[in-house]
Parts: sequence; C-alpha cells; structure tokens
Amino acid sequence: MDEHTYAGFWIRTGAALIDSVLMLVILIPAITLIYGKTYWDSDVFIHGVWDVVFNYILPAMAIILFWHYKSATPGKMVTGLAIVDAQTGGKPSTAQLIIRYLGYYIASIPLLLGIIWVGFDKRKQGWHDKMAGTVVIRRRR
Repeated sequence: MDEHTYAGFWIRTGAALIDSVLMLVILIPAITLIYGKTYWDSDVFIHGVWDVVFNYILPAMAIILFWHYKSATPGKMVTGLAIVDAQTGGKPSTAQLIIRYLGYYIASIPLLLGIIWVGFDKRKQGWHDKMAGTVVIRRRR
C-alpha cells in the first residue's frame, strides 16, 4: 500500500468544495421549488419530508454510490483522487463506505478536528478514514 501517494488536506478540501458547489446547484432550486423562497428565511429546522429527503437522504445516497462505483465523488475525480482500502489498496467494501460517510459526522462534531486531522496524519487519514479503514490517494495518470 505504501507505493501510493496519499492525498493531503488541501487537495481534499478542494475536492470537497467542488462537491459542495455541485450539490448546492442541484439542491437550492429543488428545495426552493418545493417550499418557496421563504424556506431560506425560516427558523424551522426541518420543513417536512422533502426537506429530509433532499438535504440528507439523497446526498448520502449519491455520495455513497459515487464512492462505490467510481471510488470518488465528482470533486475527487476532477482532482485525480480515489478512495481505497487502507490495507489492500483495493476497492473498499460497501460497509466501509457507509462507515466512512457516517464517520464524517463524528469527525466534524469537535470543531472539524477529525477532518483537520488529515493535515497531520502520516497517511493523511481523517477520523472517518480511520473508522472505515480507507485512505485517499492520488490516481496515477
């Protein structure tokens, strides 16, 4: 597994920003169509079923499916990164990918410390990567 180049904090941040912009381009119009412009000014946390579907369920499914089929989200693909099993360098299992996704929440809770950890770890693993047994590498071109 050591023949791979691990992807560091900044390239991964760039990939996440690309993914976030793509997600917003899809979600903002959809949510606005369903709930109207007042959605964005409201103090209500959950507006209904479609709010949960569009803001939580569909993004989780899309991300996990991209990871499963492409070993990367669109942002990671653009930046030449891939998610692999930390032990074998092969494709992670679906269970690993689900754990990795859920691990983002845990890694984010203490002031994003588990995400920032990527910048200090020798294998560039965030807490979500450690939980799932994955690493993010630069693809060979």
